[in-house]
Amino acid sequence: MSQADKLRKLLAGPDILVMPGCWDAISARLIERAGFPVTFMGGFCVAAARAGLPDTGLISYAEMVDQGRNICSAVSIPVLGDGDTGYGNAINVKRTVQGYAQAGFACVMIEDQVAPKRCGHTRGKQVVGRDEAFSRIRAAVDARDELRDGGGDILVMARTDANATDGIEEAIARAKAFQQIGADISFLEAPKTEAEMRRYCEAVPGPKMANMVEQGDSPFLPPAKLAEIGYKIAVYPITLILAGIRAMEDALAKMKAGGGHPERLAEFAHLRDIVGFPDYYEAEKKYTAD
Repeated sequence: MSQADKLRKLLAGPDILVMPGCWDAISARLIERAGFPVTFMGGFCVAAARAGLPDTGLISYAEMVDQGRNICSAVSIPVLGDGDTGYGNAINVKRTVQGYAQAGFACVMIEDQVAPKRCGHTRGKQVVGRDEAFSRIRAAVDARDELRDGGGDILVMARTDANATDGIEEAIARAKAFQQIGADISFLEAPKTEAEMRRYCEAVPGPKMANMVEQGDSPFLPPAKLAEIGYKIAVYPITLILAGIRAMEDALAKMKAGGGHPERLAEFAHLRDIVGFPDYYEAEKKYTAD
């Protein structure tokens, strides 16, 4: 079963998918080991972790697909990947979808922001006109279908940021059009109220994703509530990196203050297990000369 088929099966199931965000192979592996059935590689965390840069279009297609290839090869669960604006025109969008499929992603997200894009919960967002927005998703869907004809497979998530610029009705109109074009999942970014979230879920058919960003622009609701509203996926794109930053800063502060070594650390043996030393040792025995 392909990763895309695994994701289709999860989307067809009865439960909302709680999806923590990853940014590298070890964060993805921790998510899988914790029992989550799916993860999301977001541009915000990859830009931060790989380059120490803001999510403002500074990270490139090549960097994102390279990071994704490492993540997808490290886990067996489906990985959804942030494809930003597709990194150019409609032809670039097709290449992005093809490249993400080859890297092992189960799904790629394409959005309607003006390039260079910005994080959905920061200032200065702009969106392209409807024609260009629809052209991007049409190209993504065409690339998906061509991959299927050739034995490949990937899902397409279509994202709109139009709520921030043109209001909820325009955003819903775009999300509905994306679904009609053939997108597998729609994502209306940054609804400002629960009423807007309900309006979107009632108006647009098909699976929908809610973006739960701590201190973001949208109501931060529990998964059960999101499921009741009509969402199928609840993504938490920055939760783990926020937790990691707090833990690392606390440890560094204690070391810097001369207060001794940090106490609440994972065991070294646990780290060795996560990265695969036991499996490596077993494989090594197989090829050791008598």
